[in-house]
Amino acid sequence: MFELFQSEKTEKFHFRLKAGNGEIIMQSQGYKDKKGAENGIASVAKNGTDEKNFEKKEAANGKFYFVLKAANGQIIGQSQQYKTESGRDNGIASVGKNCGGDTKDLSA
Repeated sequence: MFELFQSEKTEKFHFRLKAGNGEIIMQSQGYKDKKGAENGIASVAKNGTDEKNFEKKEAANGKFYFVLKAANGQIIGQSQQYKTESGRDNGIASVGKNCGGDTKDLSA
C-alpha cells in the first residue's frame, strides 16, 4: 500500500510504499505538488516489478540500501538501510510484490 502525505516542515508531497506488515519499504523524494507525488506512485507501479530498475548501494556506514529508477534514470524512491545484502534484496522483492496496491491519501 502506498501512503501519500505532505510534510508539515517543507510543505512538499511525498509517498511511501508499505509492506503488508506495515513496514516502510521505500520512500520518495519531495514533490512540489500532489500530482507530482501521484505520478511518482504510478512510476513505482510501472518500474517496481523489474529488478533492472533497482540500483543496489552500500552506505558509508556499511549498511545496504537500494534506489528505484525510472526509464530516464531519475530516482523514484529509496529504501531504508539494511544490515545485510540479503535484507536489501528482500526489500527489492517486496517492492515488486507490493507496488500494485492502493494509495491512502494522508494529505487530505
